[in-house]
Amino acid sequence: MPSPSRPIVHSDPFDLSVDGRAVKTPIAIASMAGTVDAAYVAERAGHVGMAFIGGYSVDPPTIAASRQMAEGGRCEFLPGDPVAELTRQADLLSALPVVGGVNLRASSPEALVAIAQAVGDRVIYEIDAHCRQAPMTAAGAGEYLLHHTDRLAEMVRALASEGVTVSVKVRAGMAENDPRLARQLWEAGATLFHIDLMDGGYAKIRQIRNASPIMIIANNSMQSFDRVMEMFSHGADLVSLARRSDPETLAGIDAAITRYAKEFGWYNAPKQLCRGGDVRALTFCCLPVKDCPLLPTLQKIGLSREEYVKLKRESVQGTPIQDGAYTCFGSLAWCCKVSSPCLLRDATLDQMKISKKQYMEEKRRLSRAIMARVFPPRDNDDSG
Repeated sequence: MPSPSRPIVHSDPFDLSVDGRAVKTPIAIASMAGTVDAAYVAERAGHVGMAFIGGYSVDPPTIAASRQMAEGGRCEFLPGDPVAELTRQADLLSALPVVGGVNLRASSPEALVAIAQAVGDRVIYEIDAHCRQAPMTAAGAGEYLLHHTDRLAEMVRALASEGVTVSVKVRAGMAENDPRLARQLWEAGATLFHIDLMDGGYAKIRQIRNASPIMIIANNSMQSFDRVMEMFSHGADLVSLARRSDPETLAGIDAAITRYAKEFGWYNAPKQLCRGGDVRALTFCCLPVKDCPLLPTLQKIGLSREEYVKLKRESVQGTPIQDGAYTCFGSLAWCCKVSSPCLLRDATLDQMKISKKQYMEEKRRLSRAIMARVFPPRDNDDSG
């Protein structure tokens, strides 16, 4: 007998949150020093789900570097009292319908901890490992940290120990190995990996997704629906815009991806594994009965064929996709993405009165179960 369809709540087309805080759309504003503050975000808050203000320099070495950069003609935030200004900005951000974050430049873990203790957990704390200006790197901040990743991980651990959510902003290709860095920072306690792709593309996103479950924000040239969907389908959870974060561009992208999510149910569904998808695409793979990309992927992630089969079967028990007698393997758990034509799958969905959107939502839940098995909770994760 077909499994009864479980009711789905459609009020949130993205089902996206950061440490329990709902993110209304997977679009973020990236920090731009001297430009992006709470007032800048307020003008764009209707079409973004997250926003990172700053960067703000918060200790004597980085403040001196900011002054030197400002003297050279760059825009910089140079408040007389960084703690007072960040507290004020956090108050303003908290009143907006976005998940707010502050991008901080610091040369020591202690400086970051002092800010977190003063401002509290109202905002996400983003460590700036992105700035490549010589005064900032000479101060031991910005891109300097990508060449001293143990120091960066130390900063992440220090902030995470304060019970706040941690993001790290990086520039692609500067560290020795970006996927390994993402894994290291996730293990240290970071929740978000905010990567400026520079000239890189979706392959970099897929590599990072296959290395850890850290939330990925893809940055740089995210001003078109096609570019955004390319990042989503290879593992990005959000995209961010900086110079192109004008209200018109943000509104257009938000409208397009919202329409897509409402129609297909899983806004960042991966490509299928055989078409270059990331590890989440195991949710669309069939039984391991033929020579295909499934087998080397299972070997790479350390999952035997038997474990893979058991995992998927157990994960769909009691769900609408448990059954499917007329499909190739007797269950919708083994069926492919709705973008791939399949008469047997579609006929089964019709017979079981499951919409394609609901099917994709169930596949997303299955993917989350798979990811939890591939990437067990980190040692410092108290979420259970």
